[in-house]
Amino acid sequence: MSEEQDKKQVQEIDLIEVARKIWAKRKLVFKNCCIAAVVGVIVAFSIPKEYETKVTLAPEIASGKNGLSGSLGSLASLAGINLGNMTSEDAISPELYPDILKSTPFLVELFNVQVETKKGDLKTTLYDYMDEHQKSPWFGYVISAPFDALGWVVSLFKDDPEDADSANVDYFDLTLKQAKIAKSIQKSIIASVDKKSGVITLKIYMQDPLISAALADTVKDKLQQYIINYRTNKARKDLLFTEKMYEEALQNYIKAQQAYATHMDGNLNVVLERFKTEEERLGNEVKLAYQVYGQVAQQLQLAKAKVQEQTPVYTVVQPAVISLKAASPRKIFILIVFMFLAGFGTIGWIFMKDIFYQKI
Repeated sequence: MSEEQDKKQVQEIDLIEVARKIWAKRKLVFKNCCIAAVVGVIVAFSIPKEYETKVTLAPEIASGKNGLSGSLGSLASLAGINLGNMTSEDAISPELYPDILKSTPFLVELFNVQVETKKGDLKTTLYDYMDEHQKSPWFGYVISAPFDALGWVVSLFKDDPEDADSANVDYFDLTLKQAKIAKSIQKSIIASVDKKSGVITLKIYMQDPLISAALADTVKDKLQQYIINYRTNKARKDLLFTEKMYEEALQNYIKAQQAYATHMDGNLNVVLERFKTEEERLGNEVKLAYQVYGQVAQQLQLAKAKVQEQTPVYTVVQPAVISLKAASPRKIFILIVFMFLAGFGTIGWIFMKDIFYQKI
C-alpha cells in the first residue's frame, strides 16, 4: 500500500511540476499564440474564396435479369415474337460514376464549356478561365518560385513547345499545359455515391459562384448523357440495322407490286397459260414481299420501344443553385489550428529544452 501511495504522490508532484513550468512560461506561450493568430489571419485572408455547388441525382436502377417491361413484352407477344430470353443491357454501376468524372476524355469535353462570372465582367471558356483567371495565395508564388525558375532554365535548352489551346485537344496526347488544367478541373469535381440508395452527389468548387453552379449543371447533364449512351448503345445499333432492313423490305415490296401491276396492265385480254403462270408467280412474290415487310415493320417498332426501355431516367433531387456564401477558406478553423500548434509547440519546446539541458 505504501508503494502505491508513493507512486500516486510522484504522479501528483509531476503534474504539479508540469503545471508550474507552463504557468511560469505563460507569457511566452501567450506571446507565441498571439503571433500565430496574426499569421493565421494573414494566411486565411490570403487564400482565395471558393464556392461550392451541390447537385444530387437519384438514378434508375436497371432491372437486369428481369428483361423488358410487361408492356413491351405484351407488344412482342402480339407480334408473335418471343422475348423471354432477352434481357436488358447491363448498366454501369453507380459506384463507377466518380471514375467516369475523373477520366481524361470526360475532363477534356469540359474545356470548351462557356462560363461567365457572376459580375458579368468575363465570358470565356472553362479552359481559359482555369488558365488565366485563377487566383492563388501569395505564399503559393513564393513556394513555387524556385521550381518555376528551374523550369525556365530547363526550357532554354529545349525546343519551343506548341501553344496549347482548348480548340485543338487530343486527350490521347495532351500537352503539359492541357494536362495541368485537366488536373485542376478534376480536383474541383468531387463525386460520391450512397451504396445503399444509389444516390449520386456532385460537388463543384470554383472561385466564382455562377461558374460553380453552371459547371455543376453541365457536369450533371454530361454524366447523364454518358450513361444514357452506354445503356442504349446496343439498342440503338439494333435500331439502325432494323431501319436499314425496313427500307430494303419496303423497296422490295414496292418493286414486286410494280412488276405485278405492269404485267397485269400489259396482258388484260391474254388467256395463255404461260401468262397466267407468270401472273401467279408475280402475285406470290408480292405476297412474300409483303409478309417480309410486315415482319420487319413489327421488328422496327419493337426496336424503337427497346431504345426507350433502355433509356434510364434520372431524378434531380437537388438542382444546381448559386451559392451565396463561400465554402472555403474556413478562417476561424485556420486561426484555431495556428494558435493550437503554436501553444502546443511552445509547451513542447519548454520541456524539451529542460531535458536537453539536464543531459548536458
